[in-house]
Amino acid sequence: MERKNIELSPDERKELKQFSTKGIHSVRLVNRGKIILALDTSEGRKAETQESIAKRIGVSRRTINTAKGDFLLSQSVSSFLQRKKRKTPPIEPKITGEVEALIIALACGEVPKGHAKWTLKLIADRCVQLRYIDAISHTSVRRVLKKQNLSLT
Repeated sequence: MERKNIELSPDERKELKQFSTKGIHSVRLVNRGKIILALDTSEGRKAETQESIAKRIGVSRRTINTAKGDFLLSQSVSSFLQRKKRKTPPIEPKITGEVEALIIALACGEVPKGHAKWTLKLIADRCVQLRYIDAISHTSVRRVLKKQNLSLT
C-alpha cells in the first residue's frame, strides 16, 4: 500500500492554523485541522507520528487515519473543514399543525358523556378513534396542550 504524504501550500497551512486557533468551531473540526497540520510535510517539515498526535490532541489513531483519508479526498481545505451533509432528511414529526389544531379543538370542546372532564389519555384515545392520527401517547397530547398554554382543569 502506497503511503500518501500531505503537503500543504502556505495558504492552506495558514487557513488551517487560523481555523484551529481562532473563532468558535466544533471541537471535532478543530481537531481535524490540528491533525492535518501535524501530518503536513511541506517545506521540509517532518510529519509527527500518529502516537504523538493522538496523545497531544487527545484522539484515537483511527480518528487520525479517518481525518487524513477525508483530507486526501476533499477538494479543498474549506470543504474539509465543513460538517457532513445529511444523506437523508430528518424524520417528519407525526404531530403536524393540523393534528395539533384538532387536539386543541377536542380539548376545548364538550366533554363526552360519562366523564366529568377531559383527561390526557381520553383525548389521546379519542384522537385515534376519530382517525386524526394513527397512534399518540398521552404525553404527546400534554406537550401539545402545554405548548399552547392550555390545561385540562
